[in-house]
Amino acid sequence: MDIDRYTPIRDHAAIGDGRTIALVGLDGSIDWLCLPDLDSPSVFGSLLDAGSGGAFTLAPDLPFESTHRYVEGTNVLVTEYTTPMGAVRVTDGMTLPGDDLAPFRELARTVERIAGEVPMRWSVTPRFGYGRDRTTIAVRHGIPVASAGKVALAVNTWDAGSPRLGPSSIEGRFVARGDAGIAISVAAQEPLVFPSRDDVERRMKDTAEFWRTWAHTCVYDGAWRDAVERSALALKLLVFAPSGAVAAAATTSLPEDLGGERNWDYRFCWLRDSAFTVSSFLRLGYVAEADAFFWWLMHASQLTHPRLRVLYGLDGGVAATETELPLAGYRGSAPVRVGNAAVGQVQLDIYGSLMQAAWVYTEAGRPIDGEVARRLARTADLVCDIWREPDSGIWEVRSEPRHFTHSKMMCWVALDRAIGLAGRGHIHGSVDRWSAQRQAIGSFIESRCWSESRRSYVRSAGSSELDASVLLGALLGYGDPHDPRMTCTIDAIRSDLGRGPFLDRYRGTDGMRGSEGAFLACSFWLVEALARSGRRSEASSLMGELVSRANDVGLYSEEIDASDGEFLGNFPQALSHLALIGAAVALEQMSSP
Repeated sequence: MDIDRYTPIRDHAAIGDGRTIALVGLDGSIDWLCLPDLDSPSVFGSLLDAGSGGAFTLAPDLPFESTHRYVEGTNVLVTEYTTPMGAVRVTDGMTLPGDDLAPFRELARTVERIAGEVPMRWSVTPRFGYGRDRTTIAVRHGIPVASAGKVALAVNTWDAGSPRLGPSSIEGRFVARGDAGIAISVAAQEPLVFPSRDDVERRMKDTAEFWRTWAHTCVYDGAWRDAVERSALALKLLVFAPSGAVAAAATTSLPEDLGGERNWDYRFCWLRDSAFTVSSFLRLGYVAEADAFFWWLMHASQLTHPRLRVLYGLDGGVAATETELPLAGYRGSAPVRVGNAAVGQVQLDIYGSLMQAAWVYTEAGRPIDGEVARRLARTADLVCDIWREPDSGIWEVRSEPRHFTHSKMMCWVALDRAIGLAGRGHIHGSVDRWSAQRQAIGSFIESRCWSESRRSYVRSAGSSELDASVLLGALLGYGDPHDPRMTCTIDAIRSDLGRGPFLDRYRGTDGMRGSEGAFLACSFWLVEALARSGRRSEASSLMGELVSRANDVGLYSEEIDASDGEFLGNFPQALSHLALIGAAVALEQMSSP
């Protein structure tokens, strides 16, 4: 396995159009793109198999150094290449369809000379269906087209050299000289579009303007404005515009442990993220996105009500059968999986996430209708019935179910929010029963999930292991963040699970082989917990360290190797960016008089 053929996860940026996302490496390769949607099979997938995954490359045809950045306030990417013969600038974007959600997807790449004359090469080498489908190359109306079944790519070029057609690729060479710009547009999805250069350039301009306008409506204006704005833009990329769902990440099977088996498909919407998602959009002033997501959540959860699924498809469906693909995996990290078996697990914390989302939504003055109110009340009734059950927990362990402390805390949150919603007149139900069971859950946690010897809430009832997820108790109102038990827990978790500025999720058994990186969301949760417990100086210092560990375009993956800073896990990861926003907002709130 030649690991040098794999661009590090950290060296990628993401571009997208509200329906799918492409990852662009510093080497000029688009090595991840699923079509037509984010959860569809990959067309460019060399990120998971450098030999047979497929890619769209565009770079100087000689040794180079490169840097990349987003055009300010946008998800349009600029990469600059410096070579012995000169320098060029490549601008990449997935053009937005406008108000009509036009069916085609368009990936546009333009080249501008900065200095000298630079020989360039490009190659479109699709491998449809995760590399399983046979590619056909043909010419339609004078335009090269690659296709397999119902998915096709039209490769439109202007001043990019004469395309050469191979058995399964379309490629070319040209020299960037003078003031002439070069453009390559890949239009996907039948019926194919064969645009003019003016059309492509207009859509790119409109796309950049859309992103700028959207980003500048962010109402957060605190100390971490740049990081929050980039996190908001990353989350907007992960919004599946046709439904309003937010994907957990753009990728599948990027490993939590290089060479290991901890490789999962995250192109679904996790219910555990729902409260963070609604809260972040509302806190930043993105009411339309909060509305769309909340009502998508209500629609999707109706299909399985009163029981909830751990995750839902971006269209609201519940099909997520986990299978393995015959791909090598990122740097040899197999298996490569699509689907996610966690869909069938029992995770009690999701009920607290749902009720917290409803609480935040209504507290922001957003209305809910009578049917939703009745469903929320039935959810609270169900929590009263099931909170005593063991479950697989927020981390979706594949070992035997346990009485996880975080799960019990979130059941407490579910009933607490139901009582609050009833008190505001939003829902009606058995408030006395909810109150009694909330007290019973609290008694269980305080008697069975607290360790005097560890001076901390522990991972599960009766254990001595620690788990960073219990920090969410301080964030979501289980107890007072200033309470000695919670402050001791914060210190114990930081001491036991910390690696520099980072936190591991836990260090106990989970039914899988191997280890994993530090979990970035947990590190930001620690910032927020410190801030809310009155330790703002510590929180601010830690926040600074974590913000500095983003990649060069401000994005985060799921995990990080604490020893060398390399990214691990799927990318870009919604929960990491949601946690950053929560930490930044908490710091700003705690600094206000």
